[in-house]
Amino acid sequence: MAHLKDFLTPEEVTKLDNLQLTSRELMEGFIAGMHRSPHKGFSIEFAQHRPYVQGDDIRRLDWKVFGKTGRDYVRVYEEETNLRAHLLVDLSGSMGYAGDRRPTKAHMAGKVAAALSYLFLNQRDSVGLVTFDSKVRSLIPPRTSTRHLSLILNELDTSEPGGETDLGSVLESLVPRLPRRGVVILISDLFGDINSTLKALAHFRLAHHEVILFHILDRDEVEFPFDHWTRFDSMEVPEQFRLVDTSHFRSAYLANLRQFQEDLKKGCARHRMDLVPLMNDESMVDVLARYLLRRRKK
Repeated sequence: MAHLKDFLTPEEVTKLDNLQLTSRELMEGFIAGMHRSPHKGFSIEFAQHRPYVQGDDIRRLDWKVFGKTGRDYVRVYEEETNLRAHLLVDLSGSMGYAGDRRPTKAHMAGKVAAALSYLFLNQRDSVGLVTFDSKVRSLIPPRTSTRHLSLILNELDTSEPGGETDLGSVLESLVPRLPRRGVVILISDLFGDINSTLKALAHFRLAHHEVILFHILDRDEVEFPFDHWTRFDSMEVPEQFRLVDTSHFRSAYLANLRQFQEDLKKGCARHRMDLVPLMNDESMVDVLARYLLRRRKK
């Protein structure tokens, strides 16, 4: 069974603990913009107990727990959790890329997902995980139990990148499978047709989800440091490769990359989605801290 220490160093966990207040304020801002169901706690899955506080409905007291402990606890249900978060982690073949002495993009995606799961669950928010390539691989529904973290970490730990990318199609298929409004967090290099991806993400916004994109790239993909004939192997189609004279290809590649980044930035602004660029050799916790502080100031 995977543990948090398999993804985050003790120093990173300490930094995350220091982010709790800022992230709590961020989540409260998300919640303020959502309409909550007035039917709380009925015909909805039980999540956990919490101590009774003045003003709670006494009909919600768990008398069995009182009989065993002599203390007043009320039953809390999934619909009552402060926030429902869905982490969508791209594990297509391109996420397995890493430049010299750098972690793979998939490794960084796992760190981001582990850190966010830790933050959400510490705040008693519910969090779920979806992994995918050209189709959904696994879907773990959101829960609030602290034991839920182990389930998410184990799925991340045992999943390897591979398979082709079909972002737009996968995201479209997920919209009806995530019916309750919350925060949808996509962690991906976003390789694929950008218009198809943005169109699919816009459907999440139409369903009143907040959407955050963690866009992970390797420095080789941003700087393209190749200046001679180079063999490029496909990360998604086995045994497919191409020899390229990069001296003629580099300027066109960088121009296309800039256009891709500009289209992504404009699309996110148009649909009111947060975009968080992240390199796979950066401090993930520092990037997360900057994002939370920037969002806090909005």
